[in-house]
This record gives sequence, C-alpha cells and structure tokens, in this order.
Amino acid sequence: MASSNIKQTGTSNHYASVPDFEQIFVEDMNSLYLLSLLLTGSRVRAEACFVAGLSECVKSKRVFKDWARSWARRMIIQAAIRVMIFQENHARIGKIPAIARDFMDTLHLQMEVFAILDLAVFDRIVFVMSTLEHYSDNDCAILLSCRRMDVTTARTRALRRLGSMLGYESTGQTQGGPQDSPVEESTFETTIARYFSASLGYERISA
Repeated sequence: MASSNIKQTGTSNHYASVPDFEQIFVEDMNSLYLLSLLLTGSRVRAEACFVAGLSECVKSKRVFKDWARSWARRMIIQAAIRVMIFQENHARIGKIPAIARDFMDTLHLQMEVFAILDLAVFDRIVFVMSTLEHYSDNDCAILLSCRRMDVTTARTRALRRLGSMLGYESTGQTQGGPQDSPVEESTFETTIARYFSASLGYERISA
C-alpha cells in the first residue's frame, strides 16, 4: 500500500501522468473493478466508484510512477467509502441476485466473491481493506473514521463467517477433521486470508 504522504522531491518525469493513470485503469480494469465491487456490493455503486477513482487519480499531483498502481487502488477505496456512507449503520445488505449473472461472464466470479459480498457492509469493507489490500488497522481506522478496535472486531467477524463457508469452525477445527488437532486462532485467520487472497488473484497483484 502506498503511503498517503507524497514526497516533494524529484523531477517531473518521475511522477505519474494522466496517461499513466489511464493506462493503469485500462490494464488493471478487471482487478480494479473487482475491488470496487467487493467494496460497494452492487454493480451501480461499483461503476460509480471505478469512475470516481480514475477521476481522483488524474487529478493527483506528484505521485511517483512506482506508486501509481498502489495509488489507483487507494483512490478506489476512498471513493468506495464516500459512495457507501456505511448504509444503515453498517447493517447487512440483502442478497444481490442482480449482479450475479452479469458479472459471471465478464469477471468469472466464483463462490468466494459472493461470500464476501454477503458480509455485512462494514465487515466487508474492513476485510477487503485490511486482509486483501493489506492496510494497517490504524490506516483503516483513519479512513473509516472509527476505532482500531472496530476494525479488528469487524475483521474477525468477517474471517469467521468466511471460514465457516470453507468448513472451518470458529474454534479453528475443520468440520469432520481430527478433534484432537485444533488450529490456533491466528493460524485459522491466516489460512482464511491466504485462501481468499489466492482465489481472487491478489497474490498476482502484489507480486
């Protein structure tokens, strides 16, 4: 994740230009759009988030080229936060059948994506930011205008719910697995985080 503090040193050719950002949004369209969708939970909001993220990027000044891709993802996240305004005090969103068929063909969404979309709004945003995008708890708390404790609690709820989808109990044991070999909580959360990161292609993004 790129730092939000942009250094004021270097020459202009070290900084990302409007064409640079436009190229990033074309080359990384699927991953940036998927990020928008995971954060907002609906096609209409995802499209608004994607466009707003690009708009913010092209207005950005003195962002180093090496940071441009990270900056693009950060602008998507900030746009999503503005778009969402945490509907109904972080309440659960209902089922979202309208997205399913449309995106299945274009982004090849799998059950992992729908599992994330089915999380409560706040839990989903925290999961995406902290687990997939690797924002620190402090950064999440600042961007989401909440306490660090709210972030850690939401992430734990999200990981446990997603883990149950994979057949993991919140105690760390797998369903049907050996009862005498419990998994530590930290290992359980790491396992779930790695699974979803790999399934959604985040390992390729960070490589």
